[in-house]
Amino acid sequence: MSLSFDHLVFYSNKPEEAVPLLKQRGIHAVKGGRHESWGTYNSLTYFGLSYIEFLGIEHLPVAEKQEENRLITHIVERLAREKQEGPARIAIRTDHIEQLAVKLEEAGFTVFGPLPGERTRADGQVLKWSLLFPEAADNELKLPFFIQWEKSDGERRLELAGQGLNGSHPVGNPQFESVGFVVHNLEKNLATWGRMFDLNQGEEFVDSAINARCRELELAGTKLLFCTPLGAGIAAKVLKEKGETPFLVNLTGTGQSELFEMLNGFWRFQ
Repeated sequence: MSLSFDHLVFYSNKPEEAVPLLKQRGIHAVKGGRHESWGTYNSLTYFGLSYIEFLGIEHLPVAEKQEENRLITHIVERLAREKQEGPARIAIRTDHIEQLAVKLEEAGFTVFGPLPGERTRADGQVLKWSLLFPEAADNELKLPFFIQWEKSDGERRLELAGQGLNGSHPVGNPQFESVGFVVHNLEKNLATWGRMFDLNQGEEFVDSAINARCRELELAGTKLLFCTPLGAGIAAKVLKEKGETPFLVNLTGTGQSELFEMLNGFWRFQ
């Protein structure tokens, strides 16, 4: 069974506003399209097959009717009710979603799906996929959800290149190196995520820029970086204000060295 990082979801009141803001930083982003059956829409920025989605609610009554799609129930809770924008969930790509659903149920997770999904692009083309949502009652950090695309990785690479969505960042050739999560208990979260898939763990280290001790899980495409605050600083601030959540985008190949806040999340250019 193949597992790779697919995308990070930012919740946004106005996803279209991400496009000019990212452009100012040399990152190419585009308006994505609409998920008519979910009541949502998005904007997107790609780094190979790893990408960031800025997801917003277009029709709240439609979004509120979703029960099985736990991404939409979550965005309604976080964005419409709690008014909390910023990085919120990650998706992991698989090629055996039905098999994965059985494995996760056997491991004790509550599983929703697989569910069909689709998005109508601005050019009218419909993209299709399947989604799977595992949940654990005792976990504050939202677990990743899983996606299986209708098209192969090779087909999608060619399609993205044809649309000019890859290799088009003015800042250079940025790579989505890792996404950072802030958590209360580093070991507990690593153990929970380890129950879902067997990923190698990197050595623990201290990230002085965010004042946290951290450890990576080696996932193909983009690594997962878990961090626990050591004291006052960026990590502690996010944990206090938002709880356990994704909070940091690490991009390499930018020719810069800067850590800054943008779109209600933190970004590190390296």
